[in-house]
Amino acid sequence: MRELALHLLDIARNSIEAGATALELEVCEEPAADELTFRVRDNGRGMDAEALRRATDPFFSTRTTRKQGLGLSLLKEACERSEGGLEVESAPGVGTTVRGRMRLSHLDRPPLGKMGGVIQALACEGERVSLRYRHVVGGREFVLDTEAVRRELGGGRVDDPAVLCWIERSVEEGLTALHSV
Repeated sequence: MRELALHLLDIARNSIEAGATALELEVCEEPAADELTFRVRDNGRGMDAEALRRATDPFFSTRTTRKQGLGLSLLKEACERSEGGLEVESAPGVGTTVRGRMRLSHLDRPPLGKMGGVIQALACEGERVSLRYRHVVGGREFVLDTEAVRRELGGGRVDDPAVLCWIERSVEEGLTALHSV
């Protein structure tokens, strides 16, 4: 995958497939520290110790539809190529947290990509998944929380096509504002 946004979407989709009903995505860019960190946390079914040990093995997957699990291994490789690393914490019945870091200015760091499209795609889960996206650049932050959007809508649906378009636009405008200062 060529963009960090696509890696994060892949992890988040795995969380949803693992039964997550609450999902948090966070990206922090700290130019002063030359560091980009990210975290994806869910309340899905989690992994036992053996599955966690093998989580970044490209030839391991808990899925029955295929025998490969390339997502985490590709993301780990992207982090390491960018002088960073990847950690996965998980426990059965608790959920999973994936944390990664990269050197922000590293030439091999994948570009952020279209986070608006990723958040929009995840918001398509509608009422089934509560999503909180937080993006920080140099201490300034943008937050989109589908529960807050749902309250603003007075019970309206987050997966309504007009709301999904607003979510994508809101994220892209928020990130543009964070990067323009």
